[in-house]
Amino acid sequence: MTVLSEKVVLVTGASSGIGEATVRELVAGGATLFIGARRGERLRALAAEMGGAVAWQELDVTSGDSFDAFAKAAEARFGRIDALVNNAGVMPLSPLAALKRDEWKKMFDVNVHGVLNGIAAVLPRFVAQRSGHVVNVASIAAHMVMPTAAVYCASKFAVWAITDGLRQEHDDIRATIVSPGVVETELGNDITDQAVAAALQEWRKKSLTPDAIARAIRFALEQPEGVDINEIVVRPTAAGM
Repeated sequence: MTVLSEKVVLVTGASSGIGEATVRELVAGGATLFIGARRGERLRALAAEMGGAVAWQELDVTSGDSFDAFAKAAEARFGRIDALVNNAGVMPLSPLAALKRDEWKKMFDVNVHGVLNGIAAVLPRFVAQRSGHVVNVASIAAHMVMPTAAVYCASKFAVWAITDGLRQEHDDIRATIVSPGVVETELGNDITDQAVAAALQEWRKKSLTPDAIARAIRFALEQPEGVDINEIVVRPTAAGM
């Protein structure tokens, strides 16, 4: 297995939920982390708790310039980048008939362009060093369509397609997509449709905790060179879908 203590890993959306749990899991495995999110105060507190193995910088994944600066700062701090965990995402669900165009745009800006900006920030480095690993966090929504989630599902299917395209284009770079089922996180707190928000709370009565997804990400990162875990789907045991 790959020794995580030899890896520098970038994690986005690291201020809460799956991102924060991933930071804790990878630090426990010995990795060095550079973490990003919009909420700098949370990143600062998490980095202080984790110690010198974690550094941070505020990050807007929808901005290519912000992501490029983030990767550059990580390389300046730790000397290299070995892996990127694209975890940042949003999920303001609503029926299509609600015509929430701003929310549709936000989902594609964060969930799709955010992933592409991350890939663009690290891919030249990975190509040059002939190694690297991109882990993209998608959702079971990448594999199924549900009412009120059409746009969200489309954004996550795009992440699935991008990840597999990256895998096929580069023999020296590993690409993994992790698709969680329902997880108890802040995802969906930005839902403005009250009926959909209530339905999500009911659905979340059968939820995973974020550390379950963090362990899946660690598993993929720990595989030996030449072994690429392409896809992991993680659901609660009691999930009906």
